[in-house]
Amino acid sequence: ITDIRATPLHLAFEECRQSADRRGMRVTGSELVGLVPLGVMLEAGRYFLKKQQRSVGVSEAELLKIAVKSMGLDELAPFDPQQKIIEYNLEKGNPANAKKLVKKDLVAFANETASESPAPGGGSISAYVGALGASLAVMVANLSSHKRGWDERWEEFSDAAERGQKIKDALLRTVDEDTDAFNLILAAFGLPNTTPEEKTARKAAIQAATRKAIEVPFKVMQLAFDSFPIIKQMVETGNPNSVTDAGVGALCARAAVRGAFMNIQVNTGGLNDKEYAEQVLAEGKKMAESADEMEREILEIVAGRI
Repeated sequence: ITDIRATPLHLAFEECRQSADRRGMRVTGSELVGLVPLGVMLEAGRYFLKKQQRSVGVSEAELLKIAVKSMGLDELAPFDPQQKIIEYNLEKGNPANAKKLVKKDLVAFANETASESPAPGGGSISAYVGALGASLAVMVANLSSHKRGWDERWEEFSDAAERGQKIKDALLRTVDEDTDAFNLILAAFGLPNTTPEEKTARKAAIQAATRKAIEVPFKVMQLAFDSFPIIKQMVETGNPNSVTDAGVGALCARAAVRGAFMNIQVNTGGLNDKEYAEQVLAEGKKMAESADEMEREILEIVAGRI
């Protein structure tokens, strides 16, 4: 295969399988020689899930597992994604990836948060709580997609799960982005401050870092707020056995929005660009109040269905 856009990996496999069927044979396995882009494998995973009428709103790891199993990539020899996928190979050589908060297990993450270090703090936790809220919405969507008797509705819930997965993944990225933004502020304040040139450069660095420390939590607010429609959809039309899970998702989403807004309020005080600060504060306040209302509406529905 020389052009994966013209001939995606899964379509090449399907052609081989159909060719074998016409000859009264079957494909018992396949082997990937060389490396493959991550997107190609994810596309294959989605293709085979849709073919099975299963939700495509699953994690990256699950999509890879489906692609490998569906194409028999582990039948002739072990298939190690860390060795075969280009992006994973590149990540292995970057020592910064090992230090990422999202790479830690739950206990290590909690311990790091509880340590004397000021980061991760409320910003990163807000992002992570938002990711958990979106995850709960995705869980309910996937359970609904596979609920017995709802076979004809699998695409409806699959679409919701896929949207939620994108929000969850984006929020997980902001967990480290928020801590990185805080560290930029610390680094800026630590710059030399003796000569006029150094003072000017330090002030500019502080302002740039402060703006970044506002932009990241504002992104968290937007992403967490965007999960509300999916959560509400799951509360109203999803698997009734999981309505409280979606309700907890609403609590998480509001906590993420409110927590991120507090970070914005703190950081705008040190920004010289008052026009931008007032704009962000006004938009953030409106979003936070809307999140309060969305949470209230969703919890009322949950209470009525328990």
